Amino acid sequence: MKVLFLCTGNSCRSVLSEATFNHLAPAGLKAISAGSQPAGRLHPRAVELLHSKGISTEGYYSKSWNDLPVTPDIVITVCGSAAGETCPAYLRPVLRAHWGVDDPSHVVGMEEEITAAFEEAYRIIRKRIEAFLALPLAQLAGDKAKLKTELERIGSLS
Repeated sequence: MKVLFLCTGNSCRSVLSEATFNHLAPAGLKAISAGSQPAGRLHPRAVELLHSKGISTEGYYSKSWNDLPVTPDIVITVCGSAAGETCPAYLRPVLRAHWGVDDPSHVVGMEEEITAAFEEAYRIIRKRIEAFLALPLAQLAGDKAKLKTELERIGSLS
């Protein structure tokens, strides 16, 4: 099963999701990430945060959804509601869910506030990924409607 984490810039939240998913997932599950308007680079704070959690970023880069090496089975958008952010709509026939996370790269303020925003985004993403990986995926694979319901429920976890 291949999961695509999608947002606009593919520099922060989607990369945090991809790397964390791949770090935690068992064999047979793989995540990729992409953006509708890729930034062209990973956000340095996202990379630093992943490294601080013991998660490798080797091989990860900001890429367009037009350049995906595989076709995903599931697309999870991670765009947030901050500043009226619009999520890109992946239009191919796949199972879709939304796990909105506010973009920590837009936080301005003291160093502690920015660090806290990145930690909070990571905490939410990790909690949702752990819930995803705890699902009985073999059973749900045959029931796309139930799987979608579960994915949407997970997207409401905070």
